[in-house]
Amino acid sequence: MNSHPPPHLPPPRARRQATAPATGSRPGQHLITVMLLAAAALDLTRCGLALATATHAAAAGLAVAGLAAAALTLRTARGCQAGRPWAGWAALLIGAASAPQAAASGFRIPYTIPDTATAALGILLTVTVLATAGQTRQPAQPTENPGLAGSSLLLPAGAESVSKIRLFPG
Repeated sequence: MNSHPPPHLPPPRARRQATAPATGSRPGQHLITVMLLAAAALDLTRCGLALATATHAAAAGLAVAGLAAAALTLRTARGCQAGRPWAGWAALLIGAASAPQAAASGFRIPYTIPDTATAALGILLTVTVLATAGQTRQPAQPTENPGLAGSSLLLPAGAESVSKIRLFPG
């Protein structure tokens, strides 16, 4: 049994670097995406409940509003997953608007559970977006230590270079 990789594959370090995420991505990006997907599911749940319990005229308006909110949330989730800069702002606005939207119906039956979940998720989404705002992953640090060779140290006139300084006389 041969434990060596095939010759056409790059070395393991190069393979890991090739599959590493983008250096400019946000740390909470995946969590925010999942929260946005959950918010879209809750919007659709509330939309279905509105269709099942409301009159025909009111149900049409609530269904359109719920579908539009779910579509906007899904689009924002895709933008967040792709690392679009506008997606963070949109996620912040969706999170900030979720709690008042849920409270508008008054937490009455049959909306109690979806409204409570929407309000809690909206608060968590807002906090997550604000907690990760401005943070990006640091680029990978080189594993090799180039030392002082090739560095541009500014030395005063007449000073010896670093490589010529002797620490121990003799």
